[in-house]
Amino acid sequence: MVLPTETERRVKRRALNVCQDHLRKVLNLTRKIPQMIDCFIREDLERARQLFNEIRSGEDEVDNARRLVSQELAEIGAILLSREDFLRFTNLTSEIADFCEGIAFRIVEIMEHKWNVPRDIKKDLMRLSEAVLEAVLRLRETMMVLSYGSAKTLEKAKDVEIAERVVDELYREIEIKLLNYKIEFPAFILLRDVIQLLEDSADKAEDAADAARILSFIM
Repeated sequence: MVLPTETERRVKRRALNVCQDHLRKVLNLTRKIPQMIDCFIREDLERARQLFNEIRSGEDEVDNARRLVSQELAEIGAILLSREDFLRFTNLTSEIADFCEGIAFRIVEIMEHKWNVPRDIKKDLMRLSEAVLEAVLRLRETMMVLSYGSAKTLEKAKDVEIAERVVDELYREIEIKLLNYKIEFPAFILLRDVIQLLEDSADKAEDAADAARILSFIM
């Protein structure tokens, strides 16, 4: 069956809207990670706990939004042949939310146990978290121009790649730097996890930008 152009355009817009709303919730969580690290620097445990609870609650909202995307795509059904590409995009960005929760948990644990972490390492974590946020912001821009054609989407997706490379360089720098400090072993392990999760978040943003590229060809 050949669909009327207007119907096809409408269902694609419907799918795009729910994906964009889901990504907005993921971005809101990503914004909280530099705030968590600022608490880490200032040793404000009470505010860190509050942010952690907000992130956990936000992660639930992301999960609900992901289910809504699946529900919307199921209702659209076979009308939209590219629905698997929309699902792939949403699943990738959902992982960023999961990583944010893991980062926040580990930072709170380090603070709860009062393990000593050098101030310059904390500042490096801030730089890394801000670079990750930049990658997710560039991803949001990519999704916002998706309906304007593949050329514009490809241009914005390239910005995500550039942001991911910045994260990768910072990650390697901090990883080596950590090895040169005498940090208590439990704190060291948790810090390694934090920087790994931050890098993983940027990697997922880049993967999601690749998924957006594919979507741009059918919008």
